[in-house]
Amino acid sequence: VQLQASGGGLVQAGGSLRLSCAASGFTFDDYAIGWFRQAPGKEREFVATISWSGRSTYYADSVKGRFTISRDNAKNTVDLQMNSLKPEDTAVYYCAVPRQPYTAIDRAGGGNYWGQGTLVTVSS
Repeated sequence: VQLQASGGGLVQAGGSLRLSCAASGFTFDDYAIGWFRQAPGKEREFVATISWSGRSTYYADSVKGRFTISRDNAKNTVDLQMNSLKPEDTAVYYCAVPRQPYTAIDRAGGGNYWGQGTLVTVSS
């Protein structure tokens, strides 16, 4: 299982960024994908998830209405469009996949495979 997040950077508050997660090493269509983040000095937290079909999505309250998760099963990618960014969105963002197909992402984190993260910095 390989997951590579990209698209992070420095943006001013109110701005937008689009993160992408490229996946390989497993049957992408059979797995939900999730985004998590870890801010400096804080624990990793769940951000958003999308089902294997793409028909279902779920967001943390802190990002609902600002972030949108989507997937392209033909390209094995999952994107996270982040709008109206706030300084408190500053974190390293990771994508993750559950260890079993046709199961939900483990929002507590322990039951997932993880990729390398991408740093998002939102300046005030």
